[in-house]
Amino acid sequence: MDSASGDPSSIAGASATTTTPHGEGPSPAPPLSRYESQKRRDWNTFLQYLRNHKPPLTLARCSGAHVIEFLKYLDQFGKTKVHITECPYFGHPNPPAPCACPLKQAWGSLDALIGRLRAAYEENGGRPESNPFGAGAVRIYLREVREGQAKARGIPYEKKKRKRSTVTVSAVSSSGSGAISVASGGSGGDNTTTIGGGYTVSDSLTSTTNVTTTIS
Repeated sequence: MDSASGDPSSIAGASATTTTPHGEGPSPAPPLSRYESQKRRDWNTFLQYLRNHKPPLTLARCSGAHVIEFLKYLDQFGKTKVHITECPYFGHPNPPAPCACPLKQAWGSLDALIGRLRAAYEENGGRPESNPFGAGAVRIYLREVREGQAKARGIPYEKKKRKRSTVTVSAVSSSGSGAISVASGGSGGDNTTTIGGGYTVSDSLTSTTNVTTTIS
């Protein structure tokens, strides 16, 4: 991508309009979602950073190292207290008193920012294979920030484990009603629906699948 892409007007959808089918003239494009609006602001901020860089940088010359410089530059606007190792509250999740440790951008904010900028780069004509926001150095930097902030703040960052849903099926003797009961639920309890026939199907969050048949 050349330096012309740095013009904010080149952002996809920046001034898009649509024409009504009856020739009534252009109408305003639908409002952007919160994500799209934030992505546009982030993109413009990064382009402005490149223009103010000493010396100025074009997007075509931007590398993962420049992206890391940008992330460090943003720390001055951060609001997350990150304790230094000499601080008595290092590793304390809830410090009982203020301290002089610096405020930085939280890891989660930086991670989300890189995701938006990576998408914006490709939406504005950048090639995926040359995307500086997806560079290995950027991923390593974000991992180091995450681990460092976890230690300093005493708040570990853990990925949420996805719960697997399994089905337990039990065949029971019919008492003459010929009913089938289907139950589905999670950790909060089961919701049961009667369908008819003599079988009970229970969809619950368990680690195994059991099939039991009872014949009387």
